[in-house]
Amino acid sequence: MDENAEKSREEVALITGSRRGIGLGIARQLAREGFRIVLNSTSPVDAAVQALDDVNALREDCLYIQGDISNRRDREKLVSQIRERCGRLDILVNNAGVAPTVREDILVASEESFDRLININLKGPYFLTQNIANWMIDQKRTDPKIHPKIINVSSMSAYTASPSRGEYCVSKAGVSMMTALYAARLAEYGIGVYEVRPGIIETDMTAGVKEHYDELIAQGLTPIRRWGVPDDIGRAVAAIARDSFLFSTGEVFNVDGGFHLRIL
Repeated sequence: MDENAEKSREEVALITGSRRGIGLGIARQLAREGFRIVLNSTSPVDAAVQALDDVNALREDCLYIQGDISNRRDREKLVSQIRERCGRLDILVNNAGVAPTVREDILVASEESFDRLININLKGPYFLTQNIANWMIDQKRTDPKIHPKIINVSSMSAYTASPSRGEYCVSKAGVSMMTALYAARLAEYGIGVYEVRPGIIETDMTAGVKEHYDELIAQGLTPIRRWGVPDDIGRAVAAIARDSFLFSTGEVFNVDGGFHLRIL
């Protein structure tokens, strides 16, 4: 175990939406850093056995807490169980998110789809952060030497207009503003807030459009001509979590193969 992992072996990290995909990639990387991991998703624990095994192989004592972050009672249960079972929380990674069930043009897309994405992708993280930020403030007052952090996983869709999934773009743009708001509010307490902005990542969510993006990537959509993988996002989150950016807050980390570059 390296020095950073040794330092953080008692520290606890919650990653929402972490049964698979980007969330599980983040959990694996933070486990390698020595953090005790709390996994969360809406699925029952029976469906999370593989994720638990993967993380426990890297750092034992991983917890899985089922809950829907768009539901206030589930958010409160999630936080209360972490308080009871871990006694602390050092890292919150707001990763849980969904895509539209059906991609529809914004001229016909349903209000129900908009509400679903806003509730899960934005409202849930916003109020989970409110709850946990207050707890982190209390922890910081008790032990000023700790460095709690909140890391929000957004998307290149936060600034890239896709009229066939407008509700997703709006929800992720909201996550970007949420990052700025909480960064400004929590800086006085020494709590850093960061945004990690993935590009085209190979997950279950993108499986249905793989051929489409294969072609675009081959044509140079991203300067780095490959798909991203969950561990790419995990490594970025781990760099923040290991105290590499203590004089930064509100910062955006693009992990997108260079998509954000404006190239002529």
